Amino acid sequence: MSDSNLSAQSGIRGRIDAHTALYAVLGNPVAHSLSPVMHNAAFARTGHNGVYVAFAVSDPGAAVAGLRALGIAGASVTIPFKTEVIGHLDQLDPVAAAIGAVNTIVNRAGRLTGYNTDGSGAVRALTGATPVKDQRIAVIGAGGAACAISHALAEKGARVVIVNRSAARGEALARRVGADFVPLADFNGGRCEVLINTTPVGMVPDIDGIPVDEKVLRPGMVVMDVVYNPQKTRLLYAAGRIGCRTVSGVEMFVCQGAAQFELWTDRPAPVDMMRAVVTDALQNVKNQP
Repeated sequence: MSDSNLSAQSGIRGRIDAHTALYAVLGNPVAHSLSPVMHNAAFARTGHNGVYVAFAVSDPGAAVAGLRALGIAGASVTIPFKTEVIGHLDQLDPVAAAIGAVNTIVNRAGRLTGYNTDGSGAVRALTGATPVKDQRIAVIGAGGAACAISHALAEKGARVVIVNRSAARGEALARRVGADFVPLADFNGGRCEVLINTTPVGMVPDIDGIPVDEKVLRPGMVVMDVVYNPQKTRLLYAAGRIGCRTVSGVEMFVCQGAAQFELWTDRPAPVDMMRAVVTDALQNVKNQP
């Protein structure tokens, strides 16, 4: 284990007491999640008396009831429960309500509120490479991540184009966020300055996958992949080779996690340290035999 991870784990052990707040990620599977590493390190760095654990659950309603009954301070929600948890919460933030998906729960005196930081995290990651307003941005996919990201981009004044294999799902999302739609088979890059992959294509273990034909990429385009394992997907390799600017999925993962941390703690997130811990953890996984 690296020094950064070791110090984070040591900080956790030294802080646990009767006042320690518990946080969790709810999903299935969650064994691969780097959220515990990232958030526990952030808690240790900022002195927040909290511990974050992973819960593999099969019943999202019972899991949310458990949060309430046990006084768990907050939770992340991941695949496949981002929509299913909504009916078990007390209220939704307007952004989560508009998207129809929750990735963050905050427990305030027993009242559970759902938020979605995926879209804001993606925009925060992307704006490190390019302005968003008035940019023509192709969003590949029409699932929950695509919905959150395209909604956030539209709110920031981007001209969004939904690109998806299924016309029915793609057109439905395009109508929902006020975007254009292009079938994946017909997509040639168009006049898009930015391309974002929101699908799991290229994720471990199927690292040879690529969500679009490399011919749609062109020099100067900004290409972002929400997949963070591997850090450099085949899409990002191809984009970099052609001369595109690239944004790793690690950036979105860290930025959405930073927004979660701030909702739970009312403190600024130690973003640089969170990024370093996640990058280090991914490198350790890569180097395992």
